[in-house]
Amino acid sequence: MIGRHPDPWLRGLLFLAALVLGDGALAQEAVTPAVTITLPAGPADEAEVATGVQILLALTIIALAPSILIVMTSFTRIIIVLSILRHAFAMQQTPPNTVLISLALFLAAFNTMPALERAYDEAYKPYMEKEISTQEALEVGLVPFREFMVRQMREQDLALIVELSGSDKPRSLDDVSTMQLIPSFMLGELKTAFQIGVIIFLPFLLIDIVVASILMSMGMLMVPPMMISLPIKILMFVLIDGWYLVVESLMGSFK
Repeated sequence: MIGRHPDPWLRGLLFLAALVLGDGALAQEAVTPAVTITLPAGPADEAEVATGVQILLALTIIALAPSILIVMTSFTRIIIVLSILRHAFAMQQTPPNTVLISLALFLAAFNTMPALERAYDEAYKPYMEKEISTQEALEVGLVPFREFMVRQMREQDLALIVELSGSDKPRSLDDVSTMQLIPSFMLGELKTAFQIGVIIFLPFLLIDIVVASILMSMGMLMVPPMMISLPIKILMFVLIDGWYLVVESLMGSFK
């Protein structure tokens, strides 16, 4: 056990905290408090510290998992295409958001599984076996995801992000930072998703136009075209096994 007075910055923080709380006496006492520090006494304590660091790292990864899922996997492209498909049916709540997100999540997991397996074998397992440091594990584990994003992105998107960041023109992909690679990848995903969505949307739009023209020619102006076109679109989609075709084409769009 070691007792000493706190550093000046710690005394200042305690004093400001006391002022915020509005307790003048507490502010006076916060100037020179006694601080007790317990140092690790042996290998057991060091093991406990290492375990605490691992738990903290795991909690951090879990907290960042939604953001990582969106910006570094195929989830963005898949969910946008499925959302456009739902709007093509003109049904705002069918399929529900939970169904679309769950389907997009599992499809993204299947598509990203090789990168996940590489990151687990090359980074996580050696780190748990204490063969590499935390920094090395993060760098090695990021490589498979960088390669996945590089295969999907476009050169003009990367050039735009590099120009906006004010960085020097990279000589190779190794010179491209992850902060530049992620927005370049997302721009490419958005473009590809909307391209696929337009192709899916056009047949449904054609059905709406044909039904509306027929109703107008028959003088049935008071009949909503959606009342007729919606069952036709659903029937057509079921007959051609639409979900199979959409998922097959969507997953085949990844390089």
